[in-house]
Amino acid sequence: MGWRDRYGLRRWRGQKIAKFDREANNADIEALIEFARSRRGVEFYVEPETFATDTTAVAVAHDGEWTRRRVGAPAVIHKVARDLALPVYDVQLTGYPARMRAYNERRRAQGQGQSL
Repeated sequence: MGWRDRYGLRRWRGQKIAKFDREANNADIEALIEFARSRRGVEFYVEPETFATDTTAVAVAHDGEWTRRRVGAPAVIHKVARDLALPVYDVQLTGYPARMRAYNERRRAQGQGQSL
């Protein structure tokens, strides 16, 4: 049977996809869910769609470890966060948490550069 819209990606995103990006899919959402379930103190930060990139969400754990995935629309990650009972923030209003920057600095110092 074809691809199912399990997380509401098509419903909430609508027909528009960023010009140079691929469409968010179930695997993107499932990766965020797995990250959140396997770590403590996870918060989600929604990043706006740009001309080149679809709406994304960054999941940040208590120690600053993070991952970013496409979500298609803010409503998708809001639903996921609600289902997991986790907070979700608009990064344009709150910025990224200090623990995320500290995590990036630690990784750079160790020669394992993951950055924004």
